[in-house]
Amino acid sequence: MDKFTTLTGVAAPLPIMNVDTDMIIPKQYLKTIARTGLGKGLFSEMRYREDGSENPDFVLNQPAYRKATILIAGDNFGCGSSREHAPWALLDFGVRCVVSTSFADIFYNNCFKNGILPIKVTQAELDKLFDDANRGANATLTIDLEAQEIRGPDGGVIRFDIDPFRKHCLLNGLDDIGLTLQKAERIDAFEAAAAQSRPWA
Repeated sequence: MDKFTTLTGVAAPLPIMNVDTDMIIPKQYLKTIARTGLGKGLFSEMRYREDGSENPDFVLNQPAYRKATILIAGDNFGCGSSREHAPWALLDFGVRCVVSTSFADIFYNNCFKNGILPIKVTQAELDKLFDDANRGANATLTIDLEAQEIRGPDGGVIRFDIDPFRKHCLLNGLDDIGLTLQKAERIDAFEAAAAQSRPWA
């Protein structure tokens, strides 16, 4: 998993409440267990018309936001089913941070496990971030995980809270496998001792 330290990028506004995981990545894209290639299906029912052409009104199809790495979203983002493909699709598109007033618990947890930083802010703070994000190509924010700050284009700063353990994992690029591998020497020692004491096993 890639480390998350400081991210500076364009923030795309998605002022829709209750965006569920089926809206993030529709069910027809769930046939794969590969984490790559899902970016094309991200928000596909809003991004594309019935004939497969792009919907020019959708924010991520607009020139200023095609390479957005931060998403400013409405309340209760990621609700619905528990599909892990949702953070996979965001990450494959290039989104490393989602900011909202609240997230569905499973989606929130899955973000951390896949290197995405979900940030909870107040409604007043979200409104300010929507104003920043609506600047198009000038909608550049800096997310500083170590300092726990969102810095806006005008120099404004929003502080955010995060669980210390999750912060540690993101800063060091540690998913569940990475955490386990940190104990590789102890695991190897245990297995060697077990093999000696139970050679029949």
